[in-house]
Amino acid sequence: MIGEVTRAAVVASGPSTTLIYDDWYPAMRASEISGQRLAKAMLLGIPLVLGRTSSGRYFAMRDSCPHRGIPLSYGWFDGKQVTCKYHGWAFEPVSGQCQEIPSLTKSDSLDPCRIYATAFPCEERDGHVWVYVPQSGRGKLRAEDLSQLPLVPEVPKFSRRFRSAYLTADLPCNIDHGIIGLMDPAHGPFVHQAWWWRSRASIHEKEKRFEPIENGFRMTAHQPSANSAPYKLLGVYGEPITTTIDFVLPNRRYEIIRCGEKWFASLTTVTPTIENHCRIDVCAAWNVLAWVPGFTSMLKFFGAIFVGQDQQTMVEQAAGLRYGPALMLIDDADKPAKWYFALKQARLRGTGEHPMAGPVTLHWRS
Repeated sequence: MIGEVTRAAVVASGPSTTLIYDDWYPAMRASEISGQRLAKAMLLGIPLVLGRTSSGRYFAMRDSCPHRGIPLSYGWFDGKQVTCKYHGWAFEPVSGQCQEIPSLTKSDSLDPCRIYATAFPCEERDGHVWVYVPQSGRGKLRAEDLSQLPLVPEVPKFSRRFRSAYLTADLPCNIDHGIIGLMDPAHGPFVHQAWWWRSRASIHEKEKRFEPIENGFRMTAHQPSANSAPYKLLGVYGEPITTTIDFVLPNRRYEIIRCGEKWFASLTTVTPTIENHCRIDVCAAWNVLAWVPGFTSMLKFFGAIFVGQDQQTMVEQAAGLRYGPALMLIDDADKPAKWYFALKQARLRGTGEHPMAGPVTLHWRS
C-alpha cells in the first residue's frame, strides 16, 4: 500500500459510474493467501472470500452463504471445503457446489449438490489473483462457458529470465476518473516533478501516433520522451530505445520498452472496489540493468513515489469532485480520455463500434 490514505480520508467523489462486467479484474496479491486461511476482498462492489485448495487451485466465492446470508469468511476452510459458521453448510469452493447440509435427515428429499454458492472463475498471473466477474443475473457459468472466457491478463515478457515487482494504492474516486488519470499525458511535469523524472521547465511539444486495437487503442512504437531521466539510463546499451503503450478495456494500460534484446514491460490496472473508490495496481517485469546493485529496490522506491504522487492528486481532486462541478475535456491531450468513454459506451451498448476510424496523430505539450 502506498501511503496511509484510507477510504475514510475523503468523502466519495461525486456520482458513481457504470461498471463493466464480463471481464477479469485483479482481486488481491497471491501472497495474501496461504494455507487454509480465507482472505477477503471487494471487487466491483461485490464482497469476495478467496483461498487456495490443497490441490493448489485458487478460488473466489461471493462472501455470503446462500442459506441465510452470513459471510462465509466467518466460517472454516480445511483445504477442500468452505464451511459456513452458522449452520455448517459445506461448499466445494471452486465450483461453489454444496456438499453437505448437516440439518438434513433421512426423510428429507433435498439434494445438497443441487445448491450452489456463487463462485467466480479465478486464476493467478504475475502474483495477482484475477477474478472473472460476469454480469449480474446471468447465473452460474457452465463448463463450456469457461473455455470461451478471454485470456487472463498478464505482463508481456520477452525472455525466460527476468525480474519483477509490483505496487498498489487506493484511489478515492470512481473508475472513470481513475482511468482517465492513468492515460492523461499532460500531468507529468506538474504531478511528477522530480530531479530523477522531469520538471515543469522541461515541457515541450510532443507528437504521438495512435492506432485502434481491439477493445482499445495503441500509442505506436516511438522514442521515449527526452525529458524523462529513467529512459536515459537505457542509453548505456547503445541500442535504439522504443516505447509502445496500449490501453485495453476495461481498465488496462500496457507499456513495453525495448532496447535491443533488453526490455521493460508493465501492466497497470485501475479496479473498482466499492462505490466511488478504486485501486491502482502496477506489475512490472524486466531484464534491463540487471548488473546495477539494488536496481529492483531502487525501482520500487522511486515507483512508490511516482504512484504516491498520483494517489495524492486523486485525493485532492476528490475534494473538488464531491461538489459535482462541470468538467471539460479538450483536444488533443484529452483525446485518449474521449476514446475511452466512447469505447466504454460502445461495449455497454454491445455495438462493437470503435471511435477511431484509423491511425491518428496527436500533439500536446508536456
